[in-house]
Amino acid sequence: MRDLVRRIDAATPPGRDRAVDALRAFAILGVVLGHWLVTALVADSGTVRTASPLPFMPGLAPVSWVVQTLAVFFLVGGRVGARGHASAAARGETYGQWLRARLARLFRPVAALLVVWAAAAGGMLASGVGLDTVQTLVKLVLSPLWFLLVLAALTAATPLVARLHPLWPFAVVLLVDAVRFGLGGPAWLGWINVAAGWLVPYCLGAAWARGRAGGRATGWALLLGGAAATALLVLFAGYPAAMVGVPGAAISNLSPPTLAAVTFGLAQSGAALLLLGPLRRALARPAAWAAVALVNLSAMTIFLWHQTAMMAVSATGLLTGDALPGLHTLPDGPGWILARLLWLPVFGVALLICWAAFRTYEQGRRTPAARTAPTAGSPPAARPPKVDLELRGTR
Repeated sequence: MRDLVRRIDAATPPGRDRAVDALRAFAILGVVLGHWLVTALVADSGTVRTASPLPFMPGLAPVSWVVQTLAVFFLVGGRVGARGHASAAARGETYGQWLRARLARLFRPVAALLVVWAAAAGGMLASGVGLDTVQTLVKLVLSPLWFLLVLAALTAATPLVARLHPLWPFAVVLLVDAVRFGLGGPAWLGWINVAAGWLVPYCLGAAWARGRAGGRATGWALLLGGAAATALLVLFAGYPAAMVGVPGAAISNLSPPTLAAVTFGLAQSGAALLLLGPLRRALARPAAWAAVALVNLSAMTIFLWHQTAMMAVSATGLLTGDALPGLHTLPDGPGWILARLLWLPVFGVALLICWAAFRTYEQGRRTPAARTAPTAGSPPAARPPKVDLELRGTR
């Protein structure tokens, strides 16, 4: 392990901003933890359905403030996209070449997931598993992919939006919510916010890449202003306190994004900017950086397969013949929460197995020559491994 830590540290370019990778790792792990905590697979009369603890325990809403980290991901994505496109243009690459490279890295692991689950769904149906159960499981796997579609669309639009001020998409979100909730407009208008809402942190990240939004003054303004605006919207404008969807609720802050979700995302973005300094100091330690680098190298694999890992554990538990607390039971009380916390390490082990099986679709296979060729002035055995975080990180 010490040797791995040393080699990762040696292979990292000196000018790399390690704090940016830490923010991405935090965002990915927040999504994973959030899904594992607020999604239950309830076994009931031979079928499996999803349920959430939030309708039964509204007091858990503050948990969503920690695990709903999408704004941080789009903030980092905007910075990476803007810098990556500028670097590609400086190297003489065309827009098409740059975009194809980024989307290939994004969707190659998605293709593996779709193939595996198409075969799994067909196998379950052929073996007699109920259609409702199969639909529940497939929906649980595919529903997070909306995030990748939005990220791909914003990435493709990077040359157009890289210099767009975040206030413009914010104004669109404000207008849409005013028409929806204030004037009784149609509900479908809210889906405009899927693009406009996440464009706010993406444009903020692009401004950060240009050196215009990365200071502590900006961080404090975003944190305090975003937090105050969110509190006012929740307390006086009827927006839900939970920043994730709550089954049965009249309004969801996430599907589609509301003004409250966007202001909350601004507060998160401000906190992220304020943490850059402490993160850079902490990640100067090789062991801390190695952990962040490894998460970033497998960010897509972790994101795509974490729901499968949870379902695999749940399916295995059904073989006992009993509904196991925290795994198959209704999430209607504190006992379920305590039991679910005990299952989290098991989910982690299952995700590790998925990572071992499917990480090559994200990282690619290295040729024998790439593994053995020495660098100039170094013996072959001393060459550090390639640490290519271009998709997941920033230069």
